[in-house]
Amino acid sequence: MRSLAPTLLTLVPVPIETTRDHSRIVPPARQVLLTQVTDQPIDLQELASRVGGASSGAVVTFGGVVRNHDSGREVTGLEYVGHPTAQAVLERVVAEVTAASDAEAVAVSHRIGTLAIGDTALAVAVAGAHRQEAFETAMRLVDEVKAQLPIWKRQVLADGTDEWVACP
Repeated sequence: MRSLAPTLLTLVPVPIETTRDHSRIVPPARQVLLTQVTDQPIDLQELASRVGGASSGAVVTFGGVVRNHDSGREVTGLEYVGHPTAQAVLERVVAEVTAASDAEAVAVSHRIGTLAIGDTALAVAVAGAHRQEAFETAMRLVDEVKAQLPIWKRQVLADGTDEWVACP
């Protein structure tokens, strides 16, 4: 007769591979295909299409989308205002992150102007031979762009007030 007592499982940590990929036949391309500060809507799938290629086993995308709340308050929209150097800063940040990665190709676009709930504010697409390098590069791009890009965000709240937030 089988026991119905719960079974305890022991989880064994698995080390994350930190060495470079040796399966490649050529080094990673590390191409920056797009860096764009724009007042036009961003098509995340178009960015993903740009970066994919024959040597890419993974394409990772990130879309930072305007949400309808922040800190327990209702948000009705956002306005992003960019410093005149925003494009140059974005190009530098993306080039630095890409050069330090094993990505095949990257594309990054950030909106400025008035955005509605659901609009994409920041889009990142990264292609890599393997998922780990694509995910890591995408995450680092998002973090560095948010930390360094001189774009300021004004939230419009449902109560008629507004506030400037997350300004680098």
